[in-house]
Amino acid sequence: MTTRRATLSSVAQAAGVSRQTVSNVLNAPDRVQPETAARVRAAIEAQHYVPSVAARQLRTGRSGSFGYRLSPEGKGISGSLLDRFLHALTEHAQRQGYRVSLFTARDDTAETLAYADLLRTTDLDGFVLSGTAPGDPRTRWLADQDVPFVTFGRPWEDEGVPHAWVDVDGAAGTRAATEHLRAAGHERVAFLGWPTGSGVGDDRRRGWREAAGPHAGPDVECVDDVPAARATFAAVLSDVTAVVCASDTLALGAHGAALRAGAPLDVVGFDDTPVAAALGLSSVAQPLPEAAAAVVRILHDQIDGGRHEHEQVLLPPRLVVRRRS
Repeated sequence: MTTRRATLSSVAQAAGVSRQTVSNVLNAPDRVQPETAARVRAAIEAQHYVPSVAARQLRTGRSGSFGYRLSPEGKGISGSLLDRFLHALTEHAQRQGYRVSLFTARDDTAETLAYADLLRTTDLDGFVLSGTAPGDPRTRWLADQDVPFVTFGRPWEDEGVPHAWVDVDGAAGTRAATEHLRAAGHERVAFLGWPTGSGVGDDRRRGWREAAGPHAGPDVECVDDVPAARATFAAVLSDVTAVVCASDTLALGAHGAALRAGAPLDVVGFDDTPVAAALGLSSVAQPLPEAAAAVVRILHDQIDGGRHEHEQVLLPPRLVVRRRS
């Protein structure tokens, strides 16, 4: 039996609207009432409708593709985070009729050279960036060239180039983790984070400090490596009963140090990796599907109409509690 391919007309009929309304939901959602848009999106989802890229190219002169740098294998057990983000990004891009064109580069400077080459040799509408850091050369290059882009991550500097970004509120995550541990009876909650100077790491440290208060436990710095974290945290075990970590990699190290010493220790990590779940460690989960959806929406608006080029979206994470003291 042959299944009929969903069309603009079939979606419109199912939603009880005109073809133009369906088109507006896909290409100019600000023109449609929220209730109507929700009904149309439900029909699109139910019929597995995929907008015609060829038709959009003829109408807009756009390719329906954007570039994303495929990062090298990340260190630590939290290295899978960007893989999960890429999966969600690809999924949401496909729903909007876009394709994600992957490329590689050894570092951020090489990535800017790749932009120039890709824009010269391929037909890309824009770029999605991840792994932002202070003084990021990529955002300045793209802004100077007037190329649409969105970053998954904040600029981390007041003097940076203003641009659209989507990020997760790391401080809110570690604040919630610290408050949870204090409510469980831990008076001195330590922090195990990356060396000072990392925008993401400093943001997560700030949330712990705000919630821990004047009686905070030690602030321990370590590279994102399990053996290093285990050795580093062993030195302060006698002084604490709970720790909030900047990553699940560091959390695994702290957990290992406590097991070796036979010391009681409540641990909360960050990123909610499968390893943390398998070991029963509490962790802060990032809303990656929501982040990817926001990135695609903002980039689509930039590409199709030059809108929201400076939009900023900060998403709340979620504390996943697996152990109680």
